[in-house]
Amino acid sequence: MSGHGTPTPMTSSPCGPLQGEAHVPGDKSISHRALLFGAMAVGETVITGLLEGEDVLDTAKAMRAFGADITRDEDGVWHVYGVGVGGFAEPDTVIDCGNSGTGVRLIMGAMATTGISATFTGDASLNKRPMARVTDPIALFGAQAVGRSGGRLPMTIVGAAEPVPVRYEVPMPSAQVKSAVLLAGLNAPGQTVVIEKEATRDHTERMLAGFGAEITTEVTDAGRVITLTGQPELEPQTIVVPRDPSSAAFPVCAALIVPGSDVLVPNIGLNPTRAGLFTTLKEMGADLTYENLREEGGEPVADLRARFSPNLKGIEVDPARAASMIDEYPVLSVVAAFAEGETVMRGVKELRVKESDRIDAMAKGLRLNGVEVEEGEDWWIVKGRGAGNVPGGATCESHLDHRIAMSFMVMGMATEAPVSVDDGSPIATSFPIFETLMGGLGAELSKGGA
Repeated sequence: MSGHGTPTPMTSSPCGPLQGEAHVPGDKSISHRALLFGAMAVGETVITGLLEGEDVLDTAKAMRAFGADITRDEDGVWHVYGVGVGGFAEPDTVIDCGNSGTGVRLIMGAMATTGISATFTGDASLNKRPMARVTDPIALFGAQAVGRSGGRLPMTIVGAAEPVPVRYEVPMPSAQVKSAVLLAGLNAPGQTVVIEKEATRDHTERMLAGFGAEITTEVTDAGRVITLTGQPELEPQTIVVPRDPSSAAFPVCAALIVPGSDVLVPNIGLNPTRAGLFTTLKEMGADLTYENLREEGGEPVADLRARFSPNLKGIEVDPARAASMIDEYPVLSVVAAFAEGETVMRGVKELRVKESDRIDAMAKGLRLNGVEVEEGEDWWIVKGRGAGNVPGGATCESHLDHRIAMSFMVMGMATEAPVSVDDGSPIATSFPIFETLMGGLGAELSKGGA
């Protein structure tokens, strides 16, 4: 059952060519951060292109609960009137972050060095996810966390009234953990240092610099060393949110496997810490091109054109690329099913603690639809059947996971028989217009089972 209501089965049927422009929603990672940093600045931050999915809207509600004044114009422009670094008020109610691991972990970091307490919860999926990866480092600042066994939500964070700066080496590649520590460091005196062995998405560093924080990044033998000087006065900004590469992945991958397709996805953010999927698809032989390359708001942007690619080949995906495409492995595995040969994905144990165990969920669904998969703790192999040779015909479990649901909907567009999911309602957390957008390109999606 979805944490947001009654389960809604969905079915994707084989369709004709996908054609046209896919205007996907704003980038989810940047949308979360724009609201957070706007709330921690002094003055009015104006945001256009904000992703209005449930995850981001839950972050907006949370920022209101912490004292920020947030409004939305009829034309979709958002205004955030911030309270300044360290200016959060203690919330009167429990903070419900819905399905969003990014939202809850970043907010925990942001309030960890203020002398207030807040209790966090989420939907059934989020309440199963590990929070110790954030509560351990924020404890170094002086914060305390009390939650369920295994470090799970619901959880109360007691912020540090007299925080100290920390030096923290992130034990696993995680932009959420890195960002939570940096956000906590904002209200700590002196310099907070974060070291990551593998580069992860750097939206937090870019946006902090844009808001006027003193932050530097140095590449050393130990990894990326990020140094933040605490207690700045953040300056409000005007932010144009680029469109989300993780959402773009779905129309792009669908176009590659549906015969005759030609789809343009405009204004996609191509931050190098996020674009690993597109590099991987090109290595597989995808007909994928970047048009109108440019920079907006400190982020590289382009229009992305994807055409049907009947001669895709399985490859061994570079494990060093995992952090830049961790959310895209489910839909990559669908493309791999339509390639010739094996696609090998290693160094991906993080997939087992996302909204669901994504390796297990995709492997089971792919097998039900006639695709052979091998898996281990931090690797999996999809044995491709080639273009037009995937049987389909099964109903897959989405496990309350928006990316699992959308990946199987993409798969059903090119299988021999329709593919269904038991619950498509989680899609609204990140891509509320998915069904409408894909339908406009020519996909045949319907509510209800096959």
